[in-house]
Amino acid sequence: MRSMLMATGLLLASAAPAQTYGPVDAGALDATIKDLSSDMFEGRGPGTAGEDKTVAYLIDRLKKEGLQPAGDKGGWTQIVPLVRTKIDGGSLSMTTDGRTIPLDQGKDVYVNTVRGIDRIRIEKAPMVFVGYGVNAPERQWDDYKDVDLRGKVVVFLVNDPDFSAASDEPVAGKFGGRRMTYYGRWTYKYEEAARRGALAALIVHDEAGAGYGWSTVTAPGGTNYGIAQDRKPVLLQGWINGDAAQAMFRAAGLDLEAQRVAARRADFRPVELTGETFSADLAVKHDVVQSHNILAKIPGTTHGDEAIMFGAHWDAYGVGAPDAAGRTIRPGAVDDAIGVAGVIELARAFKAGPPPQRTLLFGLWTAEERGLLGSEYYGEHPSFPLSKTVANLTMDVLQTAGPARDVVLVGNGQSELDGMLADVARQQGRTVTPEALPERGLYFRADHFSVARRGVPALLMMGMSGGADLVQGGRAAGDAWLTDYMKCYHQTCDAWSSRWDLRGAAQDVNLLYAMGAKLANSRSWPQWNADSEFRAVRAQSAPDRER
Repeated sequence: MRSMLMATGLLLASAAPAQTYGPVDAGALDATIKDLSSDMFEGRGPGTAGEDKTVAYLIDRLKKEGLQPAGDKGGWTQIVPLVRTKIDGGSLSMTTDGRTIPLDQGKDVYVNTVRGIDRIRIEKAPMVFVGYGVNAPERQWDDYKDVDLRGKVVVFLVNDPDFSAASDEPVAGKFGGRRMTYYGRWTYKYEEAARRGALAALIVHDEAGAGYGWSTVTAPGGTNYGIAQDRKPVLLQGWINGDAAQAMFRAAGLDLEAQRVAARRADFRPVELTGETFSADLAVKHDVVQSHNILAKIPGTTHGDEAIMFGAHWDAYGVGAPDAAGRTIRPGAVDDAIGVAGVIELARAFKAGPPPQRTLLFGLWTAEERGLLGSEYYGEHPSFPLSKTVANLTMDVLQTAGPARDVVLVGNGQSELDGMLADVARQQGRTVTPEALPERGLYFRADHFSVARRGVPALLMMGMSGGADLVQGGRAAGDAWLTDYMKCYHQTCDAWSSRWDLRGAAQDVNLLYAMGAKLANSRSWPQWNADSEFRAVRAQSAPDRER
């Protein structure tokens, strides 16, 4: 093991910050990103011609690197059945005091569905404000208080009950403070509404709580995807713009800001928006598409029944409405062609080196942008036992502004992988900085989460977690890069650029190479920390690892 690390330069005592110290170089990353974000792949939308081209390209790359297939029936892919829907016109409105007020899709609200139906009809359904929509018995918190929500439209606040709390409020710190828990994610809120029989669900958007602006909310253009399954999601789900929400509460004789404060108390009870109802009459186009995860492996020599997994998502937002310049393709260069390029380079580097003792798995996921659907399907139908999966190392957005003095850690404090990252970063002459924007809940917004929630220790590399301390320009330059990138997040301008400096991205990929090499050639089983919400589920499979 030591000889492997020495060969890649990872044991140098002092690292000049411009170097990347590992087998992955910036030029190789750049070439793959340029390919995947080209117009030929049409924005890599699941279930489109762009998917067909993307999957064929990636399988060809993995074959050329000498990997073996790890998908269905000995193939390269795992079929992921998706329900694809698109709102295709119609009307939305709110009725208050007998007056019907039209709601503009994309301006006042943004709604979609993951039901495979032809039409959505909601006729004057009562509306109920349920605070943050959280039911967390382990934290002694229940926003629902057993109120019957059948046939009703629930309205939530985004993020956690303690997100905006002052330090002297009883809720302060109960949900991790500024760090979002899974209860703060929109996916959880919709799931909980469905479990309670709600007809529809709307989240009040605010940029600070969500971690992104209204343009990101509306980026899918009315299209949505869900895993084809027996579970019944809410009929209609979406967001309501902050200004429209204030007007809606005001019309019901309520002050939205006062309700935000009330929702931060454990004794909060749902509040009906008296005199207001919600109506929708929407046409829906829908079909079932067979999308694909791509799975490859390098078998282990002595402990092949144990695996380290590397992952990134291949999908982006496909083709949408034209921007101001008439561009319609959302190429997803940084999100996440750069992560896919990292996975391919890791596969190449490991295949070129000594065979690992444990198996190395490489997953390229579909439909991450639609709610981690591809990786979630894998979590439900793993090709390799999750109980014997040692760790998951995921890349989703890496910075393109050059080498950095540090690596920003998302979800710090979750597992022993944090300490391993700090060790290999030190060997690069770098430090670890905890994420600067924990309120964005990034640890719950990438594909590693689909296996983390099932107990697999996981680490996420994500450049959206705060500005890096760049060699050229320091933290201010890192913050500036992030600010500029967020303007293009999920937009047509997330495109490859010849002006990028990918040496910093290569540094991060090489960190995962070093961690993967260490795990692949050891008997180590990283553990969740004592206060991690994922520790208990991992403990349930401990007997499998003791055999």
